[in-house]
Amino acid sequence: MRFVQVSDLHIVPNGQKLHGLDPVRRFKQCIADINTHAESVEFCVITGDLCDQGDPESYKLLRKLLKGLKLPYHLMVGNHDRREDFFKVFPAAARDRAGFVQSELVTDSGVFLFLDSVDEGEHAGVYCERRRAWLSERLEQAGERPVYVFMHHPPFEIGFPSLDRMALNDGERFRELLESTGQVRHLFFGHVHRPVSGSWGSVPFSALPGTNHQIATDFEMVTPMPYSHGPAAYAIVDLEDNRTLVHLNHFLDDYPRRNDARVWEERKVGWLDKLTGR
Repeated sequence: MRFVQVSDLHIVPNGQKLHGLDPVRRFKQCIADINTHAESVEFCVITGDLCDQGDPESYKLLRKLLKGLKLPYHLMVGNHDRREDFFKVFPAAARDRAGFVQSELVTDSGVFLFLDSVDEGEHAGVYCERRRAWLSERLEQAGERPVYVFMHHPPFEIGFPSLDRMALNDGERFRELLESTGQVRHLFFGHVHRPVSGSWGSVPFSALPGTNHQIATDFEMVTPMPYSHGPAAYAIVDLEDNRTLVHLNHFLDDYPRRNDARVWEERKVGWLDKLTGR
């Protein structure tokens, strides 16, 4: 199975800019690029911070933009979102019994769990007892099937103080829950506006850049947030029986792509000349 992960759109009302960039224009470019792969991709998941201020006008604009996406999509919320306004514009969006933006997708390739880690009014995340109960039930029902978990906040520190103060609270309890069945194959999150990957306990994880602004490399700064105009990207994820591949696709990359076999042959000959000293 192949799917796409996008994160941290930070949509603002039309005509406005954020950190010197145009989030709407960039998301349009992202959608256009995703559509070029649509025939081979099953769905798109957007892991939160859909809008920068969580305002109705921006959600309405997002709904209009998503009409251009050729894939089914799953929307999640982040710390910049507001559930009440989100549901007003997306009334059919999935929610659990407690009203959190949580849902499950069961496929032949495994079980996909989309979590709500938002603590409204706060930038740090939280995963309360009601949400834990929902997740525990889903993990138990998954049985021996592979499980892939999606959330907005990283549930641990990533080594950047400016971001670590806004991670998920009580991450260790969350890790214990994820590891309880041994079936979680990968954890996908957003929020950090950076490509980050590794393992957390027994759980592999990955994060990705946003579609608008990024967070600069800074292992010391606590505040203010070190924003940058680094490369935007989305992830193309391939799932196989015993392998999870996460490809970052820099959709604004305008470098020329050389597919000419003759060019390759010329380069190969030049490389051989250097190797042999001719």
